Amino acid sequence: MIYRIALSVFVALAGLVVSSQMSVAVAEQASVLEARVSKVQDGDTFTLKGQSRRIRVWGLDAPEWDHPGGSDATATLRHLISGKTLTCQVLDMDRYGRYVAQCFLPDGRDIAAEMIRSGVATEYCRYSGGFYGTC
Repeated sequence: MIYRIALSVFVALAGLVVSSQMSVAVAEQASVLEARVSKVQDGDTFTLKGQSRRIRVWGLDAPEWDHPGGSDATATLRHLISGKTLTCQVLDMDRYGRYVAQCFLPDGRDIAAEMIRSGVATEYCRYSGGFYGTC
């Protein structure tokens, strides 16, 4: 009898912990961030001022900075967004702990669309589902 009560209490507490963790994850994923760009890491990743997590641009696949085309992609993203205030809709969190977000310039242009249009990056079709029309 005591075993059953202890087990019931354990299961209930475990459920509360999982539920609260899921609530935090859902809240983070549903958030909109609006802030100035503080650093561009590479052609598809940057940091916003006041944020500790990096942002990975949803639907965009740019070469890493140390791969062919990587420095061009990084320079293009830097030119496009540095010093600007972006609006980012957080959609997910990747395995590296980065927010995955669809981000927009102050004039409403989609950052991924601009990078794809410039030719320095491609659509990440596996995740975008063809949203940008290049898959």
